[in-house]
Amino acid sequence: MRDVSKGGPASGGGRWLEVAPERIALWLAGFGERHGGVVGVDRGAEIVRFTAADGATAECQVPFPPLAPSSADVANDRDDAVRALAEHACHSRLVGVVLVRLGGYAAGVFDGERLIASKVGSRLVHGRSAAGGWSQHRFARRRDKQAREALEDAANVAVRVLEPHLARLDAVVLGGDRRALDELRTDPRLKPVFALASGPVLTVPDPRLVVLRDTPKSFRSVRIRLDEPLTAIPPQGSSAGE
Repeated sequence: MRDVSKGGPASGGGRWLEVAPERIALWLAGFGERHGGVVGVDRGAEIVRFTAADGATAECQVPFPPLAPSSADVANDRDDAVRALAEHACHSRLVGVVLVRLGGYAAGVFDGERLIASKVGSRLVHGRSAAGGWSQHRFARRRDKQAREALEDAANVAVRVLEPHLARLDAVVLGGDRRALDELRTDPRLKPVFALASGPVLTVPDPRLVVLRDTPKSFRSVRIRLDEPLTAIPPQGSSAGE
């Protein structure tokens, strides 16, 4: 697994990182060292925010929240917050995954990082009509029919793969096209699946098996909004802070 992966700029300032759960404690130790020490901790059920002496902040999103509450005497203790976040992130879970894009779909069940059940498929869904082709209305009707059939196949696969494990699933992770996922939500068979949805919708390419197998790198990671003073940002090309 990649230890740290870079994301884009974060709304409101800073940038996103994804840190492997096994490395989160080491990463936070390095964050403190680079910024003069951690002077404040705001520990919540979904976000743990570390503030450094120079004003840098690392806002850690708790994967599969909530994070268990702390006792009053250690509520703002840095070491206890790091330990609790690392233990929570590294906990092995049974997670269902549903990925869908136009014409492509995948469903799987992971025990930790191990894929124990899966099904991947695709259906042809035409793109825009070429010049000189069928009339626009006829083409649009055919394309809509193809899209409906693809989504029906995606729903059938999600039910087939996830339903046998539903009672034991800790969470379900979604990925792909949000519009297609919203269509799947209307299928009453998938209501209990979507009820377990956790975390952000993953950005994925066409849902092939290799893509499905790669999803734990994202859904197990701790997403961090890192906001550093300009003077603390390492030179371009440096690996410091990551």
